[in-house]
Amino acid sequence: MRSIICVHERFDAVWPFAADYWQKRWQGDYCELYRTLEPDARAPRLVPDPAAVQRLVLLGLPAAAEDLAPFTSLEECFHSARSDLPADGLDRAASRGVRIIPHRVDVYWGQSVAEYGLCLTLCGLRRIPQSHAAMIESLEPWKHSPEVGRPGAKGVQYADDSRFAGGTLAGKRVRVVGAGNIGARYASWCSAMGADVAIWDPFAPDATFAAAAAKRCFHLPELVKDAEIFTPMLPLKEDTRRLIGKDLIDALPHGCLVVQVTRALICDTGALYRRVLNDELALAADVFDVEPVSLESPLLGRHNVVHTPHNAGRTKDANLAWVDDQIARFKPRSQESAHGSSR
Repeated sequence: MRSIICVHERFDAVWPFAADYWQKRWQGDYCELYRTLEPDARAPRLVPDPAAVQRLVLLGLPAAAEDLAPFTSLEECFHSARSDLPADGLDRAASRGVRIIPHRVDVYWGQSVAEYGLCLTLCGLRRIPQSHAAMIESLEPWKHSPEVGRPGAKGVQYADDSRFAGGTLAGKRVRVVGAGNIGARYASWCSAMGADVAIWDPFAPDATFAAAAAKRCFHLPELVKDAEIFTPMLPLKEDTRRLIGKDLIDALPHGCLVVQVTRALICDTGALYRRVLNDELALAADVFDVEPVSLESPLLGRHNVVHTPHNAGRTKDANLAWVDDQIARFKPRSQESAHGSSR
């Protein structure tokens, strides 16, 4: 059994740990990895004796008919590349009996993004980044105790901003849009931490809501009207772009914390940012309508904004999960290394 992985640097730029981990997972087989920087590289020019290859993985390389034709003994093939690179050879290869492994999407970074969303939620509630930054500039954050105590004012060790949702996640009304790979995870963790969680997703089965210990909400206006933490967690598509429009943004209660970790343009960002800048809402965001965010943006460094530069998803763990998911759909070979043994 001869297995080949061909990877282009344009793929490494997106999934930098994947190709080498894939070779490591297949180390029990005779597995060769060919890496190239050539902009017009093609697999048959990289691989010696392509006719002797049974399994082929193309990462960031074309899969046209002329790319796969020399692999006359091919049994299985996986292809992942930009949409502008030809892949018409896959259908022709399938017609001659090659098993084409379909490329699944959006299943491998769900854990990373959901965890990040939970972290941003806690940071937004407790103003952790603001305290971190303030400690570098002065000793003021250490002055916990006011000279005179006043009801509702700051006291010992209190660093939250009472104008916005703060304190513990337990007991908070968390309202989630989307019960997919990211939203369902996030919702279940919030439930486990004692939050009152409701989700709007007209397509998710009832079992998803039960597993997340979340209430099912059937109407978006009902979901937003009592939110203390609002988290839209959908992919950006034609039917989700600005799904959370101005009317829904304006209906969010004063002081609500909005958490964004999937795509900013699910929301009407103009309406959202206006309310944030007016100190009506707090924001914890890893994604924005325009990236990178200008250094002149009034959103940066605000007391009611936690911001990070769109890095929630692509952890090393997500890279490895991507590979594990693809490999699992190849036919098992008894000599391959066991799942997880090389991590």
